[in-house]
Amino acid sequence: MRKLRKFIVKNAFKDFLPERSDFEIIEEKLPKPRPGEFLVKAEYISVDPYMRSFASEQEPPYEQFGFQVGKVIESKNDEYQVNTYVFSHSGWRDHVLLTDHPDDMFKIKPYKPEIGYLPLSLAIGALGMPGITAYLGLLDICQPKQHEVICVTSAAGAVGSLVGQIAKLKGCTVIGFTGSNQKVQFLKQELGFHYAFNYKMDNVKECLSTSAPNGIDCFFDNVGGNLASIIMENMNELGRVAICGSISTYGQESYRQRRPKTRVSVRIEAFSFTQWNWSQQCAALTDLREWLQKGIIKAKETVTNGFEELPDTLIAMLNGDCVGKAVVKI
Repeated sequence: MRKLRKFIVKNAFKDFLPERSDFEIIEEKLPKPRPGEFLVKAEYISVDPYMRSFASEQEPPYEQFGFQVGKVIESKNDEYQVNTYVFSHSGWRDHVLLTDHPDDMFKIKPYKPEIGYLPLSLAIGALGMPGITAYLGLLDICQPKQHEVICVTSAAGAVGSLVGQIAKLKGCTVIGFTGSNQKVQFLKQELGFHYAFNYKMDNVKECLSTSAPNGIDCFFDNVGGNLASIIMENMNELGRVAICGSISTYGQESYRQRRPKTRVSVRIEAFSFTQWNWSQQCAALTDLREWLQKGIIKAKETVTNGFEELPDTLIAMLNGDCVGKAVVKI
């Protein structure tokens, strides 16, 4: 009898960082596809910051949710042929039986990613949710203009690293904040950020007075907390703030961010990639794929091998130990 493996979260996360013991692998019988179904073997599974924030809304035990891309190995659905690759939000499991119905959390229908000759792992990174988030969050909400100044937090992460590169393409001056000197060098030397700072060691106010003496026009925030408040206090009149995440406050449901002391009119909008329709998302993916194929932008990945390593990879990513997109090769 064939079996599948999947991770369940058996304990609620007590602190910001989960513990390895909060997760457990269980096995189940691997069923045969029925009419309309197809069986996918996972190739890459994603770990992302939203897994920590959304965990506060779940009641253990529950199956760990997440994005993955895999190969169809059996099918009774003509739209999903054997040996084709499929992207889905079907969680941390090494095999999954799917239909063409959307998932419960994000309402995403399984689809066949168009990646050309690029690495398959990009389907859950720069050519998946993080890429769509960076592209549409920046261009639709911040709407950067040439010669404007944009600031990005968690700038060496899966989303932030793309935001900065896209902003450069639009002719902006790009400032990135990250959490280590290694990542500062990555942003400046590999991605070409105009300025990059380690917010854990550098004086943020002094950094901004040096890099943005005339103020900030766009702010793409992935962190929240005091860092975000300080940056917002340096916004220009009619500046735009896109709030993508607030990882510094995840696991602190009672946290209240200090209100920035700003004397100008600033538009602040929190968003999710799901607010854009499939046509808009596809347009974003088309541009991102072209830029990646031409080498105009880079997609950095931290790849870990082994299904069993998923919890430790999530913890490492949340702890800031990964550069770019964290993925696990199954």
